[in-house]
Amino acid sequence: MAIASTPSASLPDRMLRAARLNVPLYEEVEADTTATTQALTVVVLVALATGISNAITGASSGNIVGALLGGIIGALIGWAIWSFVIYIVGTRLFGGVATYGEVLRTLGFAETPLILSIVGFIPILGGIIGLVAFIWALVAGFIGTRQALDISNGKTVGTIVVALCAVVIVIAILAAIFGTIFGLGMLVGGAARP
Repeated sequence: MAIASTPSASLPDRMLRAARLNVPLYEEVEADTTATTQALTVVVLVALATGISNAITGASSGNIVGALLGGIIGALIGWAIWSFVIYIVGTRLFGGVATYGEVLRTLGFAETPLILSIVGFIPILGGIIGLVAFIWALVAGFIGTRQALDISNGKTVGTIVVALCAVVIVIAILAAIFGTIFGLGMLVGGAARP
């Protein structure tokens, strides 16, 4: 159940509270329709942190600016799709009560721990911190999902597992389709050469 929001809450304050897994924060951003821009900002900051770390390690060879922009666009699309799948599965299959915007906001703030990916370039330590941040963000995502949909812990687990299975199945189908198309194209193109 959404609680009254604090419209003057700053982004850094909300990010700290999200990282602390403060349940009332997730209720607050669920209810605050003006927090969507802040949630989007969190997703962009996380994408930038990851992109900067990748640029330092050389993981994104070539055009660094293009890689950063592509990373941001990919992060925003991923956030929107994952939030939508959680919303559909949670409300249709597990009796959750929420709007898409509520789920979008809580899951956006749940990405806050991933800001630590900026230290991913540090040998060994970066990997350990990245793993901790990933697990931390999973817990935050669990809390965000539960609070946005107003469902039990068991239904939250069910929602996340079914949503993950749905996404994996769709990706596998798309990979098979595109793999077949490009595979046939290569066969036909190879056969046409003298």
